[in-house]
Amino acid sequence: MELELIRKYFDEGTNGEILYQDRLITYAIELPWKNNQARVSCIPEGKYELVKRWSPKFGRHLQVMNVSGREYILIHPANEALRELKGCIAPVCLITGAGKGIRSRMALKKLTSLVYGALDRHEQIFITIKKDNYEFD
Repeated sequence: MELELIRKYFDEGTNGEILYQDRLITYAIELPWKNNQARVSCIPEGKYELVKRWSPKFGRHLQVMNVSGREYILIHPANEALRELKGCIAPVCLITGAGKGIRSRMALKKLTSLVYGALDRHEQIFITIKKDNYEFD
């Protein structure tokens, strides 16, 4: 399974859309781009494998594997990137500002339902992260 995260970059945060077969699954928020600095920047654009992860804090969520210079990059719930993220990706149902959204737990449930189903069928899951080609500079 191949997902895409199409980003738009802002000084206060990064907004995106997570797509599967060109269909919107959920929106996403992240930290702003700060040259892949740990805990203050979103991760670099590229293709990454996703795997299942569970923790008491987030419950069922995902981990982004093999991020250069980073570890434990997760896809977990959060509604405000600057306050709640340390480099991870948060799915949200609606973008409300740069790096801000609402109903993150609901969005994560939608995403994990899709991805966990494919993983249960022993499919590999990849997400390709790239800049929105239609973004004006």
